[in-house]
Amino acid sequence: MCGKKFELKIDNVRFVGHPTLLQILPSIQVSKTDPSPKREMPTMILFNVVFALRANADPSVISCMHNLSRRIAIALQHEERRCQYLTREAKLMLSVQDEITTMTETDGTPQSPFRQILPKCKLARDLKEAYDSLCTTGVVRLHINNWLEVSFCLPHKIHRVGGNYIPPEALERSLKAIRPYHALLLLESEKALLGQLPLDCSPAMVRLIKTCSAVKNLQQLAQDADLALLQIFQIAAHLVYWGKAIIIFPLCENNVYMLSPHANISLYSPLAKQFAQQFSNHDLPSMLAKFSLPVSLAEFRNPLEAPAQEAQLIQMVVWMLQRRLLIQLHTYVCLLIPPSEDEPTQKDEELPLAARVGGRSLSTPSALSFGSPTSSDDMTLTSPSMENSSAELLPGGDSPLNKRMTETLLTSLSEHERQVILNIPAAQNPEDLRMFARLLHYFRGHHHLEEIMYNENMRRSQLKTLFDKFRSVLIVTNHEDPIISIFQSPME
Repeated sequence: MCGKKFELKIDNVRFVGHPTLLQILPSIQVSKTDPSPKREMPTMILFNVVFALRANADPSVISCMHNLSRRIAIALQHEERRCQYLTREAKLMLSVQDEITTMTETDGTPQSPFRQILPKCKLARDLKEAYDSLCTTGVVRLHINNWLEVSFCLPHKIHRVGGNYIPPEALERSLKAIRPYHALLLLESEKALLGQLPLDCSPAMVRLIKTCSAVKNLQQLAQDADLALLQIFQIAAHLVYWGKAIIIFPLCENNVYMLSPHANISLYSPLAKQFAQQFSNHDLPSMLAKFSLPVSLAEFRNPLEAPAQEAQLIQMVVWMLQRRLLIQLHTYVCLLIPPSEDEPTQKDEELPLAARVGGRSLSTPSALSFGSPTSSDDMTLTSPSMENSSAELLPGGDSPLNKRMTETLLTSLSEHERQVILNIPAAQNPEDLRMFARLLHYFRGHHHLEEIMYNENMRRSQLKTLFDKFRSVLIVTNHEDPIISIFQSPME
């Protein structure tokens, strides 16, 4: 059982731990001339830090508790082999317990040994601190024997939106789907966050925190911090997991926000008081009222206002995003072609467009090659798909090569669908038709406008113009990005 997960259910209680063996390896020989004091053989064979949970506890909570038990056990095993710390603390606990037992037998008054053990035993205080931290903040920071640091966070306690916790598996899926066009929003001030870091933390993390901004995407952040993009992803995921940051889309004037349905809009809420203290001459209810309907940040711009007022607007939006008062809406496009009335329905037409439309695989962070970024509004960044698509944008008129490429891209459609698209006036322009065919695999309602802009290195105005030209077969919708929505609103 040692070195493995221990789990035992008795009635309505489930015990979870990680039994650890205490033994001195026989291969280690102590030199006769070794000046260090001789170590006694451990009196304990094994030990186990056990957490008692409800029997119906979520499997992810059980896994987290086992992880914490294993971390504490590894630290205690190391200190026991180094200086017999566990043996010393165990003897101290037993001696106090024996004293309390003797006193109880003498005067007949039952007493609890735990109150007497805590002031005298460092290990007991550490275990109590771990329990209290799990019940309150979900973050455990221990220094076993004032030497080894044990850090742990319970995601169920940290990641809560609207009173509901974010399942760890949903959080993991979201972190795996981070893309370079996303941004990192710190939930605490730079000074407060740097003050919480351990002394031996990575210099790269310090550099990222000092460089991080809500208006920078992760690619720009990597360039400004002089770090590899993969390292930026890893540090960002680490900060998100520990509840110190969330993933958003970089703030720009085209971003559309609206009031979260789970926001606290009370006039006298604690958030309203905090907002009034931080932003004088503004009140939170009036600010939230401006986002009752979806609105872009561009609508708040006033060319007659001073730049300081625009900067303050960005700070207020960041403040509201940090407290999950706003959600961002993205534009998605779906291809919707009226069914044919004359031709019978074919079997392949019964399949959804997502199953019939092929196309290139979308870029992932591990396969990206980047160029120089432009403004966050345009998001015209170089991506791998440009290697395949740049040739399609070359002015070639009605060349046979361009015709064949367009026909190839449209082969995933049925004959009726192709005819409907070709009958659109905009399809008579070879450049527009070629662009439509190249973007066809995005018109499934799964890829928002900013993602298409990034993957295809296109401007927002180009895409909106194309959508307008083919509006008879394209349906435009606005809703949250599922990758970052878990940080803004509770899951259903």
